[in-house]
Amino acid sequence: MTDEEKQKSLIEIRKSKYKAMFSGIVEEYGTVVAVEKDQENVHFTLTCSFADELKVDQSLSHNGVCLTVVWVDKAEKKYKVTAIKETLIKSNLGLLEVGSKVNLERSMMMNGRLDGHIVQGHVDQTAECVKIEEADGSWYYTFEYEFDVDKAKQGYMTVEKGSVTVNGVSLTVVNSKDNSFQVAIIPFTQEVTNFHTFEVGSVINLEFDIIGKYLSKLNSYSK
Repeated sequence: MTDEEKQKSLIEIRKSKYKAMFSGIVEEYGTVVAVEKDQENVHFTLTCSFADELKVDQSLSHNGVCLTVVWVDKAEKKYKVTAIKETLIKSNLGLLEVGSKVNLERSMMMNGRLDGHIVQGHVDQTAECVKIEEADGSWYYTFEYEFDVDKAKQGYMTVEKGSVTVNGVSLTVVNSKDNSFQVAIIPFTQEVTNFHTFEVGSVINLEFDIIGKYLSKLNSYSK
């Protein structure tokens, strides 16, 4: 990695506190073509159909994680992002390797419809796929995650028919339990996202509904 690229990566780390907003409507999945460890950071190079439209400093959701584009090769339709240690710990990005499929969404434009729900691109924790069921053309996926009572009181939980983000995909919760939930996936979503790569044991990223978090926090002050 050149000194110029390292400098851009440092800029990305300093700017990681800046906010972007997403809707959980994945545009497509990209493919990891290079993984480079740099001290406690990891640089991922990916290719996707709209890479030539990206620019340095742009926010892009990767499996639900908001990362900043630090380098673009428009001719080769490749770009690079950097994940810091905290991101690697909290998400499944540390498991990516060359060939991995990653769900991608550019930040939401505020002059359009919100087709999914409000997604921050801040992964709360990971979960494990424990069951996959085919249901006459659609699929049910069951995920389990580590349950913490105190965090649940702050909104880190699912509710029946509520919203949840799985690997950056906005989905409706069914069969909500304390430490598990299901989602139903239609053929279109199965095809255009990396859901088709999931197996029992796959680790996915979770972001719980931000509105639920705010309501839980406000409720804690009303007692």
